[in-house]
Amino acid sequence: MDRSVEMATFVAVVDAGSFVSAADALRVSKAAVSRHVDSLEQRLGVRLLQRTTRRLSLTEEGRLFYQRARDILGAMDDAEAEAGSRTHTPSGLVRVNVPVSFGTLYLASLWGDFLAAYPQIDLDVTLNDRVVDLVDEGYDLAVRISALPDSSLISRKLAHTDMLVCASPGYLQRQGLPTHPRELGKHPVLAYTNLAGRDEWRFFGPDGEIVVKTARVRVYSNNGDTCRAIALRDGGIILQPDFMIDQDIKEGRLVRLMPEYRSIELGIYAVYPSRKQLPLKVRCLIDFLSDAFRVTPWQAA
Repeated sequence: MDRSVEMATFVAVVDAGSFVSAADALRVSKAAVSRHVDSLEQRLGVRLLQRTTRRLSLTEEGRLFYQRARDILGAMDDAEAEAGSRTHTPSGLVRVNVPVSFGTLYLASLWGDFLAAYPQIDLDVTLNDRVVDLVDEGYDLAVRISALPDSSLISRKLAHTDMLVCASPGYLQRQGLPTHPRELGKHPVLAYTNLAGRDEWRFFGPDGEIVVKTARVRVYSNNGDTCRAIALRDGGIILQPDFMIDQDIKEGRLVRLMPEYRSIELGIYAVYPSRKQLPLKVRCLIDFLSDAFRVTPWQAA
């Protein structure tokens, strides 16, 4: 059986939320969809989907495979589209939406290089942390940081970021050093409101234990830089991406807490509405960003 067909069918099931809906989208029978997914699971030797009479859910292996499968299918489509558009010159305006902190720290310095490489392309770059509707608001591309890409959009993974728990040396000297996630309930935390489960922090322990701790939130903010700034002034404990606080940790302004308890990893994605007839100017920007983050500066030694 064609491995790419199995992979595409599995992705369609996850995106559609059911075997029946996936069959309708693919214009095949439900039996064919079930056969492709069963064959894939048997070949991999793992269960990717938990099936009940009411709903489907991804296993941990399924979640990881889904991310990789979407990237692979997207790369296949990109390669085919690129082969058919090599004779054209990329030109025109590209409207881009990016997160505030990541856009300022790591994207702002790249735009000039992109414009130099593609002199006939213009950019309209908007920075905000709100999840915009690409189609309704007229964006060609967005950079998003999330656990999973939006299944209604097409995405290419650019990089990943680890969420780290930190506090300032001054705060720890005054309030003490937590050594286990359960101790966080005794400490004021500074919560980023756009993070899913903002009041609950998830940890993966040394023995595979998952600890979900409802934190005592002192400050909510929809801007990660605000949480970081308060933490630097000894204001509490933060859970922030390593791209934002890695330099603070290296230079001793913040201390990483409980490193043996790993928190969540988020993907950094370029997302766009459709693979079909993707304008060359947008494809060039996606390729440029993908190349730029082959080595992530915040995770470099």
